[in-house]
Amino acid sequence: MAYLQPTEFVTKLVDAGAAKVFMSTRDTLIRAFMAGAILALAAAFAITINVNTGQPLAGAVLFPVGFVLLYLLGFDLLTGVFTLVPLALMDKRPGVTVGGMLRNWGLVFTGNFAGAFTVAVFMAIVFTYGFTTDPNVIGQKIGHIGEGRTVGYAEHGAGGMLTLFIRGVLCNWMVSTGVVAAFMSTQVTGKILAMWMPIMLFFYMGFEHSVVNMFLFPIGLMLGGNFTFMDYLIWNEIPTVLGNIVGGITFVGLTLYSTHIRTGATRNAAAVPAE
Repeated sequence: MAYLQPTEFVTKLVDAGAAKVFMSTRDTLIRAFMAGAILALAAAFAITINVNTGQPLAGAVLFPVGFVLLYLLGFDLLTGVFTLVPLALMDKRPGVTVGGMLRNWGLVFTGNFAGAFTVAVFMAIVFTYGFTTDPNVIGQKIGHIGEGRTVGYAEHGAGGMLTLFIRGVLCNWMVSTGVVAAFMSTQVTGKILAMWMPIMLFFYMGFEHSVVNMFLFPIGLMLGGNFTFMDYLIWNEIPTVLGNIVGGITFVGLTLYSTHIRTGATRNAAAVPAE
């Protein structure tokens, strides 16, 4: 594994964030669509493993294959650009503005949702033979996941909303760590190894990922889940997006940038009294 020093890979992170701001609308949407679709397939894959084996850890161990593939292919997730693009803004790169950052986030959100929703429709067709029968056992499992993670939070009121938000923060702390980890190595094997662990952790712990949820909740509604689209928006997607933003910027982007690029002044050894 060819390891880059933190100052080297954090500079690459800033470069990547600036490049995303100036990427064309067409390319941004295509890359976001494919990222949402591949991550949705990985989520369906992991849940299938969980149901067939009865071992949630098995699904969590293998779920990162989707994340690894989409990043090696150069596609973009909303959770990743929540961390990378603000770095270019912090570094005051020429032409990078708040408006440009919000434009990028909006396009990636749209593309991710379109990709995840497309896979949700495809998988709902697979689980029900084209909506001619009740969902199979895997479809039933997916259909009910959304209930606990919408109306289940709502039953706890403000405490449930706080829990949902914090799960979103924790999720993107780990997911963005996986994004950053991909920049630590110049070799494919090194990138894969570095990305795998934080993504496995977030999935097994049940943290809230805004793009995975773009698949889980629409397909849950198609498969008979007992919640509404507004439950999904208010009691999951919107708080999860906000938590993902805070987690990505605060615990990953800001900390790396402030200590490896804008480092504090070095203490003067001569001024420190001898003990």
